[in-house]
Amino acid sequence: MTHNTELTPKFQPELTPPLEELEAQERRLVFRQFTYDDAWALGSLLVEMARERQAPVAIDIHRGGQQLFHAALPGSAPDNDGWIDRKRRVVERYGSASYLVGARFRAKGSTFEESSRLDPDEYAAHGGSFPITVEGVGVVGTVTVSGLPQLQDHRFVVEALEEFLSKDR
Repeated sequence: MTHNTELTPKFQPELTPPLEELEAQERRLVFRQFTYDDAWALGSLLVEMARERQAPVAIDIHRGGQQLFHAALPGSAPDNDGWIDRKRRVVERYGSASYLVGARFRAKGSTFEESSRLDPDEYAAHGGSFPITVEGVGVVGTVTVSGLPQLQDHRFVVEALEEFLSKDR
């Protein structure tokens, strides 16, 4: 029996973007300021995008240790909040996107879990948490999504940040 290649879908795993691309995202996605209103607007944009795509995600925005925005959409689960906390702690500790931190460990031939010496119940270098960086200040918070495969979580946050920052705010 032969397979008709036109009818058989070809699934290819998404490849980790190069470190240079991930680092360029962080250099590019910088705020002039980040206020409570910005947190609400960014969070609302993420919710709107997730609803349009029927994405089963939870969304979180923190600044200076305070949760400024949280939403859980249909299909998300309480476990997503645990993932949010673990990914956010990685960004707070390393000052870089959770996906980039994991990619840096993989580029060295190891994993975050093997080499970071951090409790995996408290830290997860999986995609979906991105630093909120303010020009001239540095990292002041995080925006995190959980519910999709990790690279999709990362790309979802990056896409929202690109759209948000492209508007004259």
